[in-house]
Amino acid sequence: MTRPSSPEILSFGEAMTLFVAETTGDLAEVERFQRRIAGADTNVAIGLARLGFHVGWLSRVGDDSFGRYLRATLEHEGLDCRHLITDTDHATGLVFKERALDGADPRVEYRRRGSAASQLSPADADAVDFSALRHLHATGIPPALSPSCRELSYHLLGEARRRGASLSFDPNLRPSLWSSEREMRETLNDLAAHTDWVMPGLAEGQLLTGQETPHDIAGFYLDQGAEAVFLKLGPEGGYYRGRLGGEEQAFSVPGIAVAEVVDTVGAGDGFAVGVISALLDGVSPRQALQRGCLIGAEAVQVPGDMEGLPHRDRLERLEAALDDTSRRSAT
Repeated sequence: MTRPSSPEILSFGEAMTLFVAETTGDLAEVERFQRRIAGADTNVAIGLARLGFHVGWLSRVGDDSFGRYLRATLEHEGLDCRHLITDTDHATGLVFKERALDGADPRVEYRRRGSAASQLSPADADAVDFSALRHLHATGIPPALSPSCRELSYHLLGEARRRGASLSFDPNLRPSLWSSEREMRETLNDLAAHTDWVMPGLAEGQLLTGQETPHDIAGFYLDQGAEAVFLKLGPEGGYYRGRLGGEEQAFSVPGIAVAEVVDTVGAGDGFAVGVISALLDGVSPRQALQRGCLIGAEAVQVPGDMEGLPHRDRLERLEAALDDTSRRSAT
């Protein structure tokens, strides 16, 4: 599916075919899996598309059944895949995930070395219409995949900024993909300095900046040139410090209580969907932080990485219910 107009939002990275265990226990003993898709960058792209934005996806998949499955699934979710390249020489990446108990982090095993997406390079962005972009979202995963992917990350951020698009960055640390922790820190902090809205988790921010508190982590990125920092605090909520709207502000919002945590994978991506969509909708940083926490809470209540991301009508109902609860609490 290709739309005549160019995407207003662009995301890029690696989409993988995901196999989720149907039963708990060691993957070596699991016989049945459910097939889905995985990838932090695609989670955010899908979440924004479900909210009505025209989102483009730039990546590579193999010329194989998994690649065809990913393309069909992403298009079904409303992504514009005109920049999704079929690579005839490299395979699509795969990932296998345990079904964890009581909301524990599931064990995940990847089969992605030498994948089609790891072959991405700046040349794959030649057809991108940067003049049409309102926003570019980037994570720390593509630059970890290969040197050419890293070059692509810098190229896309540079071109999008030059054309006036807003830029968001989620570090999404994957230490096992880097040659050293120092290389990871230096590269991701440098990429963050090229963006407007930085969205680390608390532990990520501590590792990357050497700072301990949300206030100081945010200050590190503001000093590097970011306009705003939205810090993910898990069930505790979120923290904002930034200069959106002019004068610097700093505040936190509480987490959203959920009846049951099923799967925490994808919660941070849901947070990013909330923050980015809200800022593109033109609301305040506080409302953006609240929406980030709200969608993050939706994500943890279902199995799978992106199944809990809401469409616009459901988001409106959730926000209305949250506002009603807040008003009742205030009285």
